[in-house]
Amino acid sequence: MKMELIDQVRERFRHDRFATENGEVIDEISDGYAKCSLDLQQLHMNATGTVMGGAIFTLADFAFAVASNWQGTIHVSRTSQVTYLGVAKGRRLIAEAHKVKEGFNTCYYLVEVNDELGTQVAQVTVDGFIKR
Repeated sequence: MKMELIDQVRERFRHDRFATENGEVIDEISDGYAKCSLDLQQLHMNATGTVMGGAIFTLADFAFAVASNWQGTIHVSRTSQVTYLGVAKGRRLIAEAHKVKEGFNTCYYLVEVNDELGTQVAQVTVDGFIKR
């Protein structure tokens, strides 16, 4: 992957301000795939000192958006299902979004969220609509 391409994609998604202003970063892209990460800060924590579910879901949603939209076709989620699997033990979350299926008007993605230590944190499935 050329750095010029990923820099262009990062610039495009810079306008996804909720995600990017909370620290989410695009690390890798390929056809139907994106890897995004988040260095955890105090603002991402809940009252129990663990990562807020909304921060985890936002990272997963951002990874879906990047994986499905970086090539120009507009995909939007219709439904998302999040399953929290464990508490992050590390200081960084990594979300990998994979296209499972894409038809003419719909798509389905799986997003796996882990920390940098390999701890499974969540899985998110996304049923999306493709705007043509």
